[in-house]
Amino acid sequence: MSPSPARIRSTIASVVDQPEDLRELRLVHKTLADVNRLRILRRLAQAPATVTELIGHVGLSQPLVSWHLGRLRAAGLVKARRSGRETVHTIDPDAFERFARREREVLGLAATPDAPARSAAS
Repeated sequence: MSPSPARIRSTIASVVDQPEDLRELRLVHKTLADVNRLRILRRLAQAPATVTELIGHVGLSQPLVSWHLGRLRAAGLVKARRSGRETVHTIDPDAFERFARREREVLGLAATPDAPARSAAS
C-alpha cells in the first residue's frame, strides 16, 4: 500500500526547513491549542497551584497534569518552584505580553519608530 497524497505532502512539509522565529511562535500556539492546558492556565491565573491541586481542578491523572505542565513550562508560559516536597506552579506574569510583542514583530505587525502599528480596520 502506497502512502496517500496527503501523507506525502505532510512528510515534505515537515522536512522543509522552517525559520526558527516561526517555529518559536508555533510552539506557543500549539501549547495553547489544547483545552486541558487552557484549563490549567485559567486555574493558575487565579493563584499558584501544586500538581495535586490541579488534578482536582482539571480532573486528569497526575502523569497527564505533569505532562501538560511540562509543555507549558517549555513554551515559557509557566514557572515552577519547589516548596518542600511539592512543586508550585505559577503563570509567568510577563509571558503573554512578551509573546504578543514577539509575534507582532515576527509577523511584521510591530510598530516601528517611523511607522505606526496597523489597526484592525486597515
